[in-house]
Amino acid sequence: MLDVNGLVKKYGKQNAVNNITFQLDGGEVVGLLGPNGAGKSTTMKCIVGLLRKTAGEITIGGHDHLSVAAKRLFSYIPETPHVYDLLTIKEHLQFIAQAYSVKDWQAKAKEWMKLYDLTDKQDKLGRDLSKGMRQKVSICCALLPDPQVLFFDEPMIGLDPKAIKNTKRIFKELKEKGKTILVSTHLIDGVENIADRIMIMKDGNIIGNDTLTNLKATFNSGADSSLEDLFLELTKDE
Repeated sequence: MLDVNGLVKKYGKQNAVNNITFQLDGGEVVGLLGPNGAGKSTTMKCIVGLLRKTAGEITIGGHDHLSVAAKRLFSYIPETPHVYDLLTIKEHLQFIAQAYSVKDWQAKAKEWMKLYDLTDKQDKLGRDLSKGMRQKVSICCALLPDPQVLFFDEPMIGLDPKAIKNTKRIFKELKEKGKTILVSTHLIDGVENIADRIMIMKDGNIIGNDTLTNLKATFNSGADSSLEDLFLELTKDE
């Protein structure tokens, strides 16, 4: 569903992303991990078109990632949620519904607002929302069009425990529906139990890309070691 081939992103002479290649299939949750500055957010922003890549090819559902056909297939939840100051929560959802021609959007919007405890706040303006509420609105807007691919950049930051639990459950339900989910996060414990595959980045390179079990075997990590143990070992400074 997602194919990234030879992706390079340079800032001047500095490679932020260094010729990486990977694929994501339908029906899997992939955790993208890495220390600060590893290239995770840059990679994701290049995929969704917020940053112009220096080199490489990216396709989503067989379409160039910048095409309208590709953009209709995915949703992106940024690390810092952006909302419109003068739109209410409900109006945000209506805007997305009209942009993506979502049928029966009101019933779907009610479902997502109820899940994230936004029903009684649906008439609040964006400028009056806390960071956590903005994150919830961002997630609801991303889920409303029922996309095939979802890109989450630090989705748990700012969420309360109930919302985090519900978001993890949504990941599992979307996976069962054959959706493709890429989750970039620093919260290793949060992704360990939901990801089918782990990609670990360091210095703009992918240094591990496999199931947790296979990564442990590849890097001679003990069977009882955690993802956190493996991550810290792979990303430590030499």
